[in-house]
Amino acid sequence: MDPMKQITTKGRDIEASSFSIIDAEIADHYSGHQFTSQQWSVVRRAIHTSGDFEFAKLFQFSADAIDSALQAIKNGCPIVADVSMITAGLSGRRMDQFGNQAHCFISDEDVVTRAIASGGTRAVEAMRKARDLGLLDGGIVGVGNAPTALFELLRMVEAGEVKPALIIGIPVGFVKAIESKEALVGQDKVPYIASVGRKGGSPLIVSSLHALMVEAAR
Repeated sequence: MDPMKQITTKGRDIEASSFSIIDAEIADHYSGHQFTSQQWSVVRRAIHTSGDFEFAKLFQFSADAIDSALQAIKNGCPIVADVSMITAGLSGRRMDQFGNQAHCFISDEDVVTRAIASGGTRAVEAMRKARDLGLLDGGIVGVGNAPTALFELLRMVEAGEVKPALIIGIPVGFVKAIESKEALVGQDKVPYIASVGRKGGSPLIVSSLHALMVEAAR
């Protein structure tokens, strides 16, 4: 059984039908799209996950995002997430293909303690822990909930403390979510995938990572 495909025949048929419907509707009702085939794999899964075709207008990719992500995945890079919902949603079968492992530290006792002491957020301290463990250099980082995590990650990149292979920044919300994604697409030091605006969330990080894993296995 191909670990990149749905386990059951029925599941594979439903997924294929869903993708066909999305492809047809994007062509018929939205005048198509401007993404490369590999970028579209990411965006199409976001639409499949959310039922929202607006993501075809919101997703942005740095020029080197796909190539950097696929090479990192094939090299067995770590995946660091801002919240545990992302690590829970990732397919172990797909990660096992190249030996990728997912990490989230937001609920670790030491992270919580430092956040309380500093008056900051657990998301910031979790990213600092990932840095200290050496997981951010060459890794893929997915931020779906916490703009503070994305801002801290960008601060570390700017300071030369870390250099991820890819940042996927799709935090959802109303407080600094838009600004954090604008900061991500406004920098040129690290490859990125972003979906601008208020919409986002952990499921879209999961769908993006799954799309990249599937592309890496082709």
